[in-house]
Amino acid sequence: MKDLRLEKLAKSLLNYSVEVKEGHHVMIRGDYEAKPLLLELIRECKRIGAHPYVQILDDEISREINLATKKERLDKIIKWTTPKYEDIDASIGVYADRNDYANVDVPVETKLLRAKKLRPLNDIIINTKKWVILNYPTHTLAHKAKMSYEQFYDYCMKVSLVDYSKMKEAFKPLAELINKTDKVKIIGPGTDISFSIKGYGSEPCSGECNIPDGEIYTAPVIDSVNGVITYNTPSANRGTVFNKVSLTFENGKIINSTCDGDNDKLKEIFDTDEGARFVGEFAIGVNPYITKSMGDILYDEKIAGSIHFTPGQAYLGPADNGNRSAIHWDLVLIQTEEYGGGEIYFDDILIRKDGIFVLESLKGLNPENLK
Repeated sequence: MKDLRLEKLAKSLLNYSVEVKEGHHVMIRGDYEAKPLLLELIRECKRIGAHPYVQILDDEISREINLATKKERLDKIIKWTTPKYEDIDASIGVYADRNDYANVDVPVETKLLRAKKLRPLNDIIINTKKWVILNYPTHTLAHKAKMSYEQFYDYCMKVSLVDYSKMKEAFKPLAELINKTDKVKIIGPGTDISFSIKGYGSEPCSGECNIPDGEIYTAPVIDSVNGVITYNTPSANRGTVFNKVSLTFENGKIINSTCDGDNDKLKEIFDTDEGARFVGEFAIGVNPYITKSMGDILYDEKIAGSIHFTPGQAYLGPADNGNRSAIHWDLVLIQTEEYGGGEIYFDDILIRKDGIFVLESLKGLNPENLK
């Protein structure tokens, strides 16, 4: 039986998230397991009068290609793909994760080369096009979330179809506060870090680029970050899952990094390039239905009561601090009581304690008011 929620989600993605109109050209990239949603996206494009272009993805095929990848191949990809990306009006990515370790045996040198060479292609989409990405519910993701597949599927539909227009309105007071704030201080277990966001604007995210969504971001003044931050969610990067990553900053730069696991692999990520040791994004998560980590960054960075403090590339726009890197690693710290609590201060004024906003103007972003 057809799931009407998928039809509703496809309509939201095309009409709200990327605002597709008649005659637009839409690139849809997705894993075969996401076929039910891909079909609904194609049908909705037809209804609108837009033109869909579909690319099917597969982890095993990608791994084999990556193992055979040389610089010459990447150069050809850039030559062929750049005009295609420049021609489209919108991009939708529907991913169906099956194995975080699918590329674990691809040489680090190949991963670094891919990240550096293909970054300009990603930037075309991120900085010049309407785009949105989401993860389709899979048994692997259900396992990470410690749910049955049926439970997880229903959960994905709930968090993906939240009232994003309501969230958009609730973000306005926090956006205004960020825009006039200078000093930020974050404290909690293993965390005592401060930085300035003066001069950078805020970017509320309420269903336009990620599904599920629910974050607002800015960027730190590059050389202003000092202190230690310890993240309490697992994060996969380059085929390795890292736990309890702790970063020490001095004048904006990561001078020490540790984790529960392979510290050498962790350091390799921050040695990608100069910008990998500086932070390009500071964000606050608010999605009311996402309350715990499941090892999927599209969900984890939206956790109500969380922040992410991201080494690497900054986004172009009002929150651009000029940091450039082949990486953009969203590492998440949850500050709810269940995860040890914590506090956020803007210009020495407490704005959030243990994941709950305490300023009257910001209480509309607390979970009970967004559901």
